[in-house]
Parts: sequence; structure tokens; C-alpha cells
Amino acid sequence: MRGLTGSGEGGGGSGGDVTGRPTGDGTGSKPGRRLTGWAASSTVLAGLAVFGLFAVSCSTGGTGTRDEGPAGTQPVAQVTPSTTTPSTAKPTPRVDAVSLLKADSEVSERVRTDLRPCTGDEYPVDTSYGSLTDGPSADVVVNVMTCGDSVGVGTYVYRPRSDGTYENVFTIEQPAVYGTIDRGDLVVTTQVYEKKDAVAYPSGEEVITYHWASSRFSEQDRVHNDFNRAVGTGEGDFPGPTEPTKN
Repeated sequence: MRGLTGSGEGGGGSGGDVTGRPTGDGTGSKPGRRLTGWAASSTVLAGLAVFGLFAVSCSTGGTGTRDEGPAGTQPVAQVTPSTTTPSTAKPTPRVDAVSLLKADSEVSERVRTDLRPCTGDEYPVDTSYGSLTDGPSADVVVNVMTCGDSVGVGTYVYRPRSDGTYENVFTIEQPAVYGTIDRGDLVVTTQVYEKKDAVAYPSGEEVITYHWASSRFSEQDRVHNDFNRAVGTGEGDFPGPTEPTKN
């Protein structure tokens, strides 16, 4: 019966184990030693667990996820390589306009005879290049002027051929004429003079637009402008400035 109650110090040690008293009553030495051994084992296990956690933390950098730090806020610079595309446009071939005029039978004998250099080797000739007739290359518009007052005396259009030569497809010869290229059309301006009109002060002008179609130029539009004959006398002074009207 002593073994069942566990109150004595003698008998088999297994009796005390059966009772399962966890703490004892403080009167015996053996129960106290058992409790102390269990507590020490628990302490050792807790220590191993802490060591294991410490080892795991060290394997990830010592502080776990804190080592990653906050997300970066600085933008990442990206360099875009230059993709400049070189121009594929072919340079417009230049022509000797004076040679074209002198070899052209469509140009009047008077214009060819009067076509001389004004100073040195500078001829009174203006040349423009552009698309007018949808030829294999740029068309050429040539304006011939006088040396003294730069008044136009003839306008000519030369269309390129596939063999590199040019053909005359438009000719107009009259005083104060000048041709230009405007958005694929030929625009010819002629000054209108009346009696007593000075060269610098015409009475008006005719502006005619020609469009290329069916292998020829056809008149597309005509505008007439009358100029004020009271200006250009060289008399009178500029009016003085005035104050703007206030509301």
C-alpha cells in the first residue's frame, strides 16, 4: 500500500512514477530531483529552439526579411539608342540654264542675242527646280531678265527626259513676266503697264496658274490685281503715330 500512496521513501521507485504527482509536497528529495531534471530538459530544448531560429536568421542575412529594406524609389535610367534614319532623297541635278536657252529654238532670237553677262560671268537668269510634269527628275523653270532694272522678258519650263536631256514644254515672252513653282503648279505673273507708267510702278498685274495634264500645261486660274496709281510719287511724309482709341 505504500507504493500506491507514494508517501514513503522505500519500496520500488516505480510506485512514485505511477501516482504522477507533478510537483510533490516538498518533503522528499527524489520527487524534487525529478522535477528539476524535467525543467532542465525543457530549458535545454528551449535553448536549442532559440539557437535554431538564430541559425536560420543568420543563413538569411542575420535579420531575415529586414535585410531587404524598403522598395527602391529611384527611377532606373534607361538609355535609348539613337535611331536617326539617313535621308534617302536624291539631290536635284543642276543644269546650265544659259546653255539650255542658247540651244533652244523655242527661245526667240532677240532673247538669245540679248542674253549676256551683266557683270563678270553672272547672267540675268533665275532658275527654279521642282515637280511640275511628273517627269523622271525635277523640272526646270528659267526666268530671263534685263540687267538694268531686273524686268522679266521671258519664262521657260524644261521637262527632263529619261536620257538626261531636257525639252521645252512652256514658253512665254513679254515684258515684266516671271514664273514660279507653287505646290506642283506653274504660276506666271505679268505686270500690266499703261501709258506714262514707270517700270517700277505698273498699273496692275495678271497672275495665271497653269496645271500639267495630258502632256501639256492648261490654264487653271487667273487673278487680276489693279494697283493704286496714287502711290509711288515720292512726295509726302509718313504720318505720325497716334494713340489707340480707348473704350
